[in-house]
Amino acid sequence: MADAYCSDCRKSTEVVFDHSAGDTVCSECGLVLESHSIDETSEWRTFANESGDNDPVRVGGPTNVLLNDGGLSTVISKPNGVTSDFLSSSLGRWQNRGSNPDRSLIMAFKTIATMSDRLGLVATIKDRANEIFKKVEDQKSSRGRNQDAILAACLYIACRQEDKPRTVKEICSVANGATKKEIGRAKEYIVKQLELEMGQSVEMGTIHAGDFMRRFCSNLGMTNQTVKAAQESVQKSEEFDIRRSPISIAAAVIYIVTQLSDDKKPLKDVALATGVAEGTIRNSYKDLYPHLVKIIPSWYAQEEDLKNLCSP
Repeated sequence: MADAYCSDCRKSTEVVFDHSAGDTVCSECGLVLESHSIDETSEWRTFANESGDNDPVRVGGPTNVLLNDGGLSTVISKPNGVTSDFLSSSLGRWQNRGSNPDRSLIMAFKTIATMSDRLGLVATIKDRANEIFKKVEDQKSSRGRNQDAILAACLYIACRQEDKPRTVKEICSVANGATKKEIGRAKEYIVKQLELEMGQSVEMGTIHAGDFMRRFCSNLGMTNQTVKAAQESVQKSEEFDIRRSPISIAAAVIYIVTQLSDDKKPLKDVALATGVAEGTIRNSYKDLYPHLVKIIPSWYAQEEDLKNLCSP
């Protein structure tokens, strides 16, 4: 029940909604306040053990401005249990004859959506990757190139532009067989094509070591206090001229911070969680070691604790 103003009762009263007739009725005097109301909710109920493969939804997906027809084209589906009859029918022949110019785009968008879901990316990154691929596809210059690498590179660039960067190794893990080298080449090619189209350099966004900290720490199951210390240490490390990649610095800081905690993580586990080679972490640790007193927060570890760390 809900409250509404009744003109006969001259006050707000409880009303009853009659779903069968679409009427809103006053519970006190019986006056029909509104008739033939439109019920905008679904007219079916789907239960987990009854749904099967039968989808009761009779509407398509949302419009997509990146497609020529907005994603609203009609597709004639196959009747249940009919195969050859459908293909030989006139409707089936016309459906097969009609070439959909957006077919390749639709398949590419589905692949990008699958990769985004596997990486747990938000919808804005997926939409940005779709836009980038659409621009590249419109130039008709990507034919003959590795399509999986192109799609993975679009997703990598979208993550960078949305300030949610992912490592090339993470993108490669969902890229349907595309290698890191192929994705890197595809990224350079896409950036070059976008610069030619826009007439200016493409803004990729700056990668900071702190962009990876929370995700890497979560992979290792670190405590909140250790994660906080790692984030503060990474921020302070940017004040020094440490010529290492942000991912390598993040991995080295995580290794150092865990060595100062009760729950020490072996170098092998840190390398596995961050995707950085053990030798690279050791070299980054060697570069960070002279600055540990200023990098590690004093509330987390004292100077004596830092001296007990093994020297690189």
